[in-house]
Amino acid sequence: MSPGTQERLTSPVGLALAGGAPGGAIYEIGALRALDEAILGLDLRDCGCFVGVSAGAFLGACLANGLSTAQQVRAIVKHEPGEHPFVPETFFRPAIKELGLRLLKVPGLLGEAVRDYVTRREGRLLDALTVVGQAIPVGIFDNDPIRDYVHRIFSIKGRTDEFHQLRRKLTVVTTDLESGESMRFGHLGWSHVPISVAVQASTALPGLYPPVEINGRQYVDGILLKTMHASVALEAGAELVFCINPLVPVDTRQAVQENRLAAGQVTKRGLPSVMSQTVRTLIHSRMVLGVGAYETKYPDADVVLIEPPRDDYQDFFSNIFSFASRRAVVERAYDATRESLRSRRKELVPILERHGLGLDIDFLEDESRDLWVGVGLPEFSPGARSKATPESESPSAETSERLVSEVDETLDQLSGLLDRIERWAEHRSKQREVA
Repeated sequence: MSPGTQERLTSPVGLALAGGAPGGAIYEIGALRALDEAILGLDLRDCGCFVGVSAGAFLGACLANGLSTAQQVRAIVKHEPGEHPFVPETFFRPAIKELGLRLLKVPGLLGEAVRDYVTRREGRLLDALTVVGQAIPVGIFDNDPIRDYVHRIFSIKGRTDEFHQLRRKLTVVTTDLESGESMRFGHLGWSHVPISVAVQASTALPGLYPPVEINGRQYVDGILLKTMHASVALEAGAELVFCINPLVPVDTRQAVQENRLAAGQVTKRGLPSVMSQTVRTLIHSRMVLGVGAYETKYPDADVVLIEPPRDDYQDFFSNIFSFASRRAVVERAYDATRESLRSRRKELVPILERHGLGLDIDFLEDESRDLWVGVGLPEFSPGARSKATPESESPSAETSERLVSEVDETLDQLSGLLDRIERWAEHRSKQREVA
């Protein structure tokens, strides 16, 4: 058993949150809000343990730090006083430093390739040139801003960036890149790492973000091994675990048949869409097998899995950079979770009762229930939006100015990097001429 699993939980209820990048995080926030309102006798902030992977690690850390589901909903659509706003661009800043370091390797690698070909270590020039592959960046986006963003949120008074200062048990799961084994930050012996650094490592999906070095080891996204790692909560003694997984393969067949969507959209939208569907399919099939094994391995515990419907192509193709799109995703997640809980009430009521909890049927059947009114933002409700002018959804001058400034800063960094590379190349050329 892993370190820390003998710690006594303050509550027998656990929460396991899967990854899913910023879009998945937004869906999970909507689902968490619906679950929070639907379960009688439970405030999600008071779960005995939180287990998070990737984006789920951040949300779990927020709950463990006392941020309510209502606060999290408000944060993705509105800048609250005293809080750090959710800015999608934070997660997609080019990895200028990584790109520069890799570009600096190109001349040396080309020289090595030529030498190998000339000395006949490689019979074909094309084979020799494969060494240049070492210059390909290990991540195209910089994840330092993610760490800084999380640290700022947890540095506000009353919160903490330290595992051992939390009232509830939090586990952030990552993968040790050089051993292929999982690492559970927050367990005994591994609680000295700041939560923000652990979240940075857990969100470091290879190819998108570079690995994060911690104590001389390289760590990446915990989703490489399991989707949710709910077993961590079960091992810790949780008797009831709620699991939220936002990543399911999209099924567009019905939408195509009803002429709501043109055929072949997954392919037509390019490589990101195809890769998303591929990853979703792989990890979802693996997760289904894992959840199915819990009943045999932990017969005295109950696991409740919440996922989006597979035919929700709108979420699959959503653009989180759009304010309206983010608002729509969290709304659909909220409504879909309510519908899922309502349709499964015969299954769920006995499970919840075994743990002293209940299901608020009146809340689930109330068709007039509005997410935004419930979190204190009635101006975002559908009725209020229908009266709003299109201009009300346009970016503010402050937001536009900030985005322009960030783009200019990135371009300046890239220009400076290219200038340094050019000077370095000229210097190397002069050295070769002298030699």
